[in-house]
Amino acid sequence: CLVVIFFQLYGYCYQDSNDIPDTLTTITELGSPLEMIQLLQTSWEDRFRICLSLVRLLHYLAHSPLGSVTLLDFRPRQFVIVDGELKVTDLDDASIEESSCTSNSDCFMEFPARNFTLPCSVEGRCQSMNEKRNLYNAYRFFFTYLLPHSAPSSLRPLLDKIVNATGNRNKHSNTKYSLFYPSPSANSEFTQKCVKSANTEYRRVPEAFIPDENYRCWPSYHHKGCLLSVFDVSEAIEICDSYSQCKAFVLTNQTTWTGRQLVFFKMASNHIVPDPDKITYVKVTD
Repeated sequence: CLVVIFFQLYGYCYQDSNDIPDTLTTITELGSPLEMIQLLQTSWEDRFRICLSLVRLLHYLAHSPLGSVTLLDFRPRQFVIVDGELKVTDLDDASIEESSCTSNSDCFMEFPARNFTLPCSVEGRCQSMNEKRNLYNAYRFFFTYLLPHSAPSSLRPLLDKIVNATGNRNKHSNTKYSLFYPSPSANSEFTQKCVKSANTEYRRVPEAFIPDENYRCWPSYHHKGCLLSVFDVSEAIEICDSYSQCKAFVLTNQTTWTGRQLVFFKMASNHIVPDPDKITYVKVTD
């Protein structure tokens, strides 16, 4: 679990320097800085994966062996992306201390858009303050941007429930965790997306590929073409019918992390070449 949510440390060494004594050098895995604008340009499926890894982090922080841990500087710059997963890189501002209190008014939490007052326990500690701080920061920095944007329509009621639960002071990380599980990848709400029956006729060409004739679409897994994920051929037909420039599509043998198949959409089929790992569908009538 720690390898999934925290930056992996491969090694470290101490080295004395004339200028800085007791210098510590660490060797860690390589990750990409988290840029929110770039994330919003990726597919919803990839953004959901990042949110899913963030939920695992929130659950672990709330139930760690040290107790409830809060990240006092819970901002995108403290995270990186490693193989599509979100990981924490900076734990300097982590704390396991729950704020002391004598009354509920001592447990006041202030944020730019919303404030909360938590109950003061009989032990003189603000109940679940660490957990609630993490949850609300995840809500305002991540979930409100990454989850609803271009999400599948069939999942929007569930996503609204998830986002609202994160911004609610009465909800715990356990509630958030249970809302994500079963997730789209587990219960197939996303992978088994219902599609409309298409009236357009397509000719199936097995073991064939169209190397050129690309056009750009959004969101795409390929920056120079239109490469999207689909559940089946019916969904690929629906997508192709929705683009006026689409005249063919190619099913690859590659899948996304949820098991959806990657498909290239093409604006012509003038040049088809043999390829044993692909199947091409060419539009016969518009």
